[in-house]
Amino acid sequence: MVIGTRVLTIRSPDADIPVPIQLCAPEYADGHWICRDTIAWPEQPRDSFGAGVDALQALHLTMQKIGIDLYVSDAHKAGILMWDKPGAGYGFPLPKNGRDLLIGMDEVFEG
Repeated sequence: MVIGTRVLTIRSPDADIPVPIQLCAPEYADGHWICRDTIAWPEQPRDSFGAGVDALQALHLTMQKIGIDLYVSDAHKAGILMWDKPGAGYGFPLPKNGRDLLIGMDEVFEG
């Protein structure tokens, strides 16, 4: 069950391209909790999940994983990925060892 969606944008000379991100409710599976997510990249959507000891840890780690996926993406590296405003960040947390990647408001609030 999808509990949240955020739509980022890839800026292109021809047209802006939406990149929806969906986060699903944590679910118990095979002795641990998982939280599924999808980043619908235009070239190839990616389904993944994070896992944790309990539902909250699975949710938190999945959100951090999404943040890492965004910050290491080709679109971010090219400077064409945006959420609210160009260069303002994406609104997902990163683990401490990735915080040097943060930009904009992500850096202000998470850095």
